[in-house]
Amino acid sequence: MNKLDGKLAIVTGGARGQGEAEARLLARSGAAVIIADVLDAEGVALAQALTEEGLAARFIHLDVTSEESWAATVALARDWQGRIDILVNNAGIINRTTVQDTALDAWERVLKVNLTGSFLGIQAVSGLMAENGGGAIVNISSNSGFSGHYDPAYTASKWGLRGLTRSAAMEYVGKGIRVNAICPGLVVTGLNANSPHLQPMIGITPMKRSGKPEEIAELVLFLVSDTSSFITGEDFVIDGGFTAGAAYRHVASETGIYKD
Repeated sequence: MNKLDGKLAIVTGGARGQGEAEARLLARSGAAVIIADVLDAEGVALAQALTEEGLAARFIHLDVTSEESWAATVALARDWQGRIDILVNNAGIINRTTVQDTALDAWERVLKVNLTGSFLGIQAVSGLMAENGGGAIVNISSNSGFSGHYDPAYTASKWGLRGLTRSAAMEYVGKGIRVNAICPGLVVTGLNANSPHLQPMIGITPMKRSGKPEEIAELVLFLVSDTSSFITGEDFVIDGGFTAGAAYRHVASETGIYKD
């Protein structure tokens, strides 16, 4: 429970959903947590709830596409704890349109939030992180970063995060900063609980269920703790076996090669 004592963590998109689960687990594991989001009411409420548990948490309004907003977040970390040890680049949006139907401004918006936002975050925190001997950065990509999801902007951003992860890992390894990517499959939260694609996705997922935000959070905790101190520049797929061969398994089942 005390893996992260004395450390400061920033979780973007941390006010609800998967980011909330990550922020809660990091705080309960001993870290002082900055919940960074554009959702002010939810973020303030979460920070207050964690504080009432006796945990260290603050909320800040963060637009991940703004250098000024990132500078304010780093300043809060410096003033509050004098350090940054962990950054979870969790903030992201989705568009759900095809190549032909995606407007240019929608394409640019998704890339700006999902990819440029993480790039700016790494730039912003790396100086203070290095001052204190290093740290760990986790970029939340997706198993869509291994395939051709029917959302070209989202897919391109998640492929891009995998490349950014490797480049940053190589650049900052000498400063003691590790950078890894987590690539979740279908995770159900309040944001997508009624989406029509859920049951078809669950049906083809080998484990026959969606992931839980808490399961992603546990992998985040592993990658930002000293337990994973020899791991950097890697992708970690957590999707119930979907990427491993869900389509082949489905075909084999449908054609009678084997039965569930």
